[in-house]
Parts: sequence; C-alpha cells; structure tokens
Amino acid sequence: MLAGEYYDPEDPALKHLRENAAKLMDEYNRPESKDEAQILEMLMGYRAEGISIRKPFYCDYGINIRVGRNFYANYNCVLLDVGPVNIGDDVFLGPGVSLITVNHPLDPAERRSGKEYARAINIGDNVWLGADVTVNPGVTIGDNAVIGSGSVVVKDIPANMVAAGNPCRPIKSVET
Repeated sequence: MLAGEYYDPEDPALKHLRENAAKLMDEYNRPESKDEAQILEMLMGYRAEGISIRKPFYCDYGINIRVGRNFYANYNCVLLDVGPVNIGDDVFLGPGVSLITVNHPLDPAERRSGKEYARAINIGDNVWLGADVTVNPGVTIGDNAVIGSGSVVVKDIPANMVAAGNPCRPIKSVET
C-alpha cells in the first residue's frame, strides 16, 4: 500500500488499523476531549512540536502522516493517508482542506474488484493552503508556496509560487 502498489482495503490488518484510527478520531473530535495532544500522538505514532488541529479532523490511518514543527490545520481538514502524507515546518491548512493519497484504477473491471492504490503527497516548509483546497494523489508542493482557496491541485507546484484554480496553476512568484 505504502509503496504505491494495488492493495485490498478489506484486508483484516488494514481494517483493524482504520478502526483504531476511527476510535481515536471520535475521541479527539468530541467537544469535551481533554487530552488532544496525547490522542494525536497515539493516532500518528509520534508527538509533533507545535501542532494544532482544529476539530473536526479526519484521516484513514493517522500513522502515515508526518508533520513538521508549527503545523496548523483549521476546521474540517481531511488527510486520507493511505499513502504517506509528508508536511514540512510552518505549514498552515485553511478550513476544509483535503489531502487525498488514495486512488482507484481507471479500468472499470479493476475498479469493481475493489483494488486501490496510493501516491504520496509531499508539502514543503512555509506553505499555506487556503480554504477548501484539494490536493490529489502524488502531488508535491514546494517550499513557500501559497495555494488559493478552492483550488484543486493535480500537478506539482514549484517552490515560491502562488497558485490557484481548478486545475491549480502557478500564477506568480511569492515575494520573499
């Protein structure tokens, strides 16, 4: 699965990992939840420095997400981490951002078989994704990039670029 090969999402071991993540997310997303940092640590398998994720937050497994220092995700972020989600330092996600690593075969017969595959998403340092941005499987967003609200990112975005649209395209350089 993590290598980008076809896998069976109904595999009992994968189902167990997703169920565990779902329980932890249920606990995290409860308004009265007290130990948010501890729950995130159990979900992702490590403690990130300066992490802040507003509720509600959703993921598939949690253990395939790596965030750097000072990560902030606003309300309703979805990180479908079937494949690796690698996020650098000082990254900000607006409300409703979706990072989707999972994909399905184009061939209808293969798709009906239930097979899936994933491609990693990599986000550099000092990146800002505006509200309701969707990043598709296999995309890399370079350092210091800014992605405009509502964009659908289907191809890599170079470092130091402002990009927006559907599909998302570089518009201008970031003034640094």
